[in-house]
Amino acid sequence: MAYDLRYIRFLDLFNRERDYYECHDVMEDLWLEEGRKPLLQGLLQVAVGLYHLENGNRPGAVKLLTSALAKLASYPDTALGIDLERLRQDAERCCRQLKQSAGATGCCPVITLQIVDEQLRRRLEEGDPS
Repeated sequence: MAYDLRYIRFLDLFNRERDYYECHDVMEDLWLEEGRKPLLQGLLQVAVGLYHLENGNRPGAVKLLTSALAKLASYPDTALGIDLERLRQDAERCCRQLKQSAGATGCCPVITLQIVDEQLRRRLEEGDPS
């Protein structure tokens, strides 16, 4: 499968750099160009949710992660070269922990997009895909 360079950049920003704000910019551009597909919007919302979490906006994080889960629910366990089921589980766990520990910081484990497509994994390992 051929992957858009912006998608590869999104994955790199998400997994390696943990720059969720920049993830949002990159994915939003792709999402708009690709006809606002719910799968891309769900990935975008995960990044924005994590950005909110980093900035102490717990309600915003819960809202965006919950919305992302709704968008991603109808897709297969693997899509776009990533383990979507793992992402859904991690995002759900993070939401649950945020709701249960209202005052705690750092209550969510780091979410990583698990790459299952070898071609995609190699592209990411080649270096900066920007």
